[in-house]
Amino acid sequence: MQKARIPDPVCNSVNHQENSLETPICFFLLYENILIIFTAYFSGMPRPKRTRRVARPPGFQGYKPYGNRHGNRDDVDLLYEEYEAIKLADYDLMNHQEAAVHMGISRPTFARIYESARQKIARALVETRRIRSVCGNARFDQSWYVCNDCHARFTIPRPQEQDHCPICKKDNLNSIITIQ
Repeated sequence: MQKARIPDPVCNSVNHQENSLETPICFFLLYENILIIFTAYFSGMPRPKRTRRVARPPGFQGYKPYGNRHGNRDDVDLLYEEYEAIKLADYDLMNHQEAAVHMGISRPTFARIYESARQKIARALVETRRIRSVCGNARFDQSWYVCNDCHARFTIPRPQEQDHCPICKKDNLNSIITIQ
């Protein structure tokens, strides 16, 4: 009985360019004296994440546990899309399919975002950590501003190009999210 000699893993393909960033990955399978070689090209980079539609940013910058004696612990970053998932599913009582359509994502993606938010909030409560609101991959339909004097959060309709707070009428504004 002869042993089959497996060739060296040379994975050059006719369509593969030498200067591309793709890395060849070879798999060898020996089945009944037939050598089967599978070649796949891996680019090394995942797909970019799609942005998630969020109606408006959270009305807080963060939460801090009352009576916390462990001040040196890291914050838990709650992304805007995770906040929106919690709001839609638990506060607005939408089912996952309706909430996913509202955010412009698939239902499994919504379920992953929702589960991630629940785990982060649970970790913050159990480990007495602060929760910090972070933008993440959110997109908004309108630009959002915050007044540095009265801390009001608001949008300015596009036809109106006002540069003052509608509450206190002062012009000390910061842009939270700007739409191009």
